[in-house]
Amino acid sequence: MDRPGHQRRLTHTLAAALAAAFIVRVLFAFLYWVDKPLTHDELEYLSLARNLSEGHGFSYDTHEPAGNQPERFGRAPLYPFFLSMVARVTSGATLVPAIKIAQAGLGAMTVLLVALVARRAGGDRAAAWAAWIGALYPPLAWMSSYMLSETLYTVLAFASVLAFSRLLDCSDGEATQSGSRWTLGLLAGIAGGLAALTRPAHLLFLMLAGLWLLWKRGLWLAVVVAIGAAAVIGPWTLRNYRAYGRLVLIASEGGITFWTGNHPLSPGEGDMAANPAIKLDNQRLRALHPGLSPEELESVYYREAMAAITANPAWWIGLELKKLFYLWVPVGPSYMLHSRLFRIASWVSYGLLVVPGLAGLLALWRRRTGPAALWLLLASAVLACLIFLPQERFRIPVVDPALIIGAAVLATLRGAALARTPVS
Repeated sequence: MDRPGHQRRLTHTLAAALAAAFIVRVLFAFLYWVDKPLTHDELEYLSLARNLSEGHGFSYDTHEPAGNQPERFGRAPLYPFFLSMVARVTSGATLVPAIKIAQAGLGAMTVLLVALVARRAGGDRAAAWAAWIGALYPPLAWMSSYMLSETLYTVLAFASVLAFSRLLDCSDGEATQSGSRWTLGLLAGIAGGLAALTRPAHLLFLMLAGLWLLWKRGLWLAVVVAIGAAAVIGPWTLRNYRAYGRLVLIASEGGITFWTGNHPLSPGEGDMAANPAIKLDNQRLRALHPGLSPEELESVYYREAMAAITANPAWWIGLELKKLFYLWVPVGPSYMLHSRLFRIASWVSYGLLVVPGLAGLLALWRRRTGPAALWLLLASAVLACLIFLPQERFRIPVVDPALIIGAAVLATLRGAALARTPVS
């Protein structure tokens, strides 16, 4: 086998897929997603980024009258810092277009990382398949046009998977040749910590990965990974304690998300924008605690949600089953907020992917050949949706790329089977 020639062909294939990924995302951003209204979350991220770029710190705009200020949520810091770096090199009028271009680059990077994970799972052909599916898969493409943390998180989440895969898969000899295992552990912890600073739900992955390391590699390597993660997260936690006078590990957004996802009026999917009755009840709850900051309200939300769960555990088990259903079947209330064209594109794209994707993941599971870190990331994403709530923007960053990897592996396995079939 001409190994150098094979590697060149794979490199060219991946380069072409990355170029296509960038072009598709730019075309969507500038030919279709133009002059669209920004959501509450997007406005908050832009507000934080603007203040950071202007030297005002990690704070929201306060120019609105006190009685008219919109509800604010505690946010993880890394995505606003990313936006602020873009803001520093552009003007206000060109900020949103510049962000779209930067995030198209992040989208292309996601395609590369997903392809590299697929390569670990199924070889070079799986990497090529995953790169092209990821480049052209519409939900991944259009996410790059939104000012939401998921675009950056997907990059960091799959970088974290690769870092943990290198750590989990190497033997003692490989670790000695390529560098200290402790160094690999620190790097894996740092990668996981950065992902958690973008979306705190990634802490679930870090916990699962830590338990896996305890089982497979022993205590000390898990400790080293924890040190790497703490080195990244710890300074922000200390900053939060100084700013708010209370322990906020990363951000206080978890409280209201947990309350929304486990509310007695929850249908099992969607945030308050998709469930007006829950939004009204949120106004009631906030009125009972006037003047409290998002950080001070966090414990209130958790306390209310836990009271509802403990008062009616049978109802909550039924709610969890609904969440599990809506995680995999995209027909919940949040999908109905979009236009008909958007819904059709989403349903068709996901519908074409989910069956071959699950079949490929099942084949990996049976063969025990998939990277353990990929399974841990997928499990953490499912767990996060069950603890909090499922909706499309929470599904796309992890579940859809995992399905792309599964579909790529399935295509590789079927191609290999066809190649072995004798011609009669």
